[in-house]
Amino acid sequence: MKKAAIIGGTGYGAIELIRLLQTHPKLEVAKVISHSQSGEVLSSIYPHLKNLPEIRLEELDISSLEAEVDVVFLATPAGVAKEIVPELQNKNLQIIDLSGDLRLSSREDYEEWYGKSAAPQETLNQAVYGLSEIYKEEIQSATIISNPGCFPTASLLGLIPALELGNIKPTGIVIDGKTGVSGAGRTPTAATHFSETNDNVSPYKIGKHQHIPEIEQYLSKAVDADVTTILTTHLIPMTRGLICTMYADLNQETTTEEVIKSYQSYYENKPFIRILPEGQFPQTKAVQGSNYCDIGVWVNERSNQLIIAAAIDNLVKGASGQAIQNVNIMNGWEENLGLQAIPMYP
Repeated sequence: MKKAAIIGGTGYGAIELIRLLQTHPKLEVAKVISHSQSGEVLSSIYPHLKNLPEIRLEELDISSLEAEVDVVFLATPAGVAKEIVPELQNKNLQIIDLSGDLRLSSREDYEEWYGKSAAPQETLNQAVYGLSEIYKEEIQSATIISNPGCFPTASLLGLIPALELGNIKPTGIVIDGKTGVSGAGRTPTAATHFSETNDNVSPYKIGKHQHIPEIEQYLSKAVDADVTTILTTHLIPMTRGLICTMYADLNQETTTEEVIKSYQSYYENKPFIRILPEGQFPQTKAVQGSNYCDIGVWVNERSNQLIIAAAIDNLVKGASGQAIQNVNIMNGWEENLGLQAIPMYP
């Protein structure tokens, strides 16, 4: 049994890691670390954990981690992991960063889009992007994983097959994304206050979302050419769930049936990708609480466009579930260990 530490232990990502790892047969939580609330019992902050053995939050002690754990999850806000990972990267540890600190290969791009100083280039070079279904071979030999963002996970899983197979053009791709309020994290703001979000849908960060360069970087890598996108994100009045509907110009005439078959072939033997039959499209409720990504496609013959919809749970496949999937791959375990739960419905 391998042991894990979770740094940033009071956020939604950390709590989801704890929930999912309760059923993992080869990985257990040994430490939960929180600078802001060290010394507190976690169940006093999250009462739903009262049935678990007592978890007392600890201060971060870099020197003790290598001796006491095998895997370190960083479920921290942006700007924190880039300070911690360089201190951990040369130790005998598997590191999975759930923040955006290591996702962009260019320090300049990170500083432009995140407005913070970047991680050392050596750390960025060592980090492997953890989009599990696309980069499995690289993940298998990695020691540092940069876990993808939630919007990039849905967007990339939906778009990469069509790009790699030559179905769509690499320019003018439009991504319409909608996410539940938990995607903003646990710290309350005016924008996420109940009175602001209830009965309301609002676009945010138009043209400025930090996931734009991440999406474009890995779409461009998929086809070895510059890919441009327009990403518009919306906050919707639900707790969890994320859906991206994508519009792209077709390269040649095709049918919905042909595209579905190509996606089924592309994702063959990928246990968490579900390609929906013709005429069916994803819904966030169908993946809630699970590590699945549901994808539906439709060819609009009138406009010569491919429409792709992809739905995930932003806290599972969009964060903690994919992080565990990556640890499974890193250790040569079955990908679905600890992730077998079917979605919660209704």
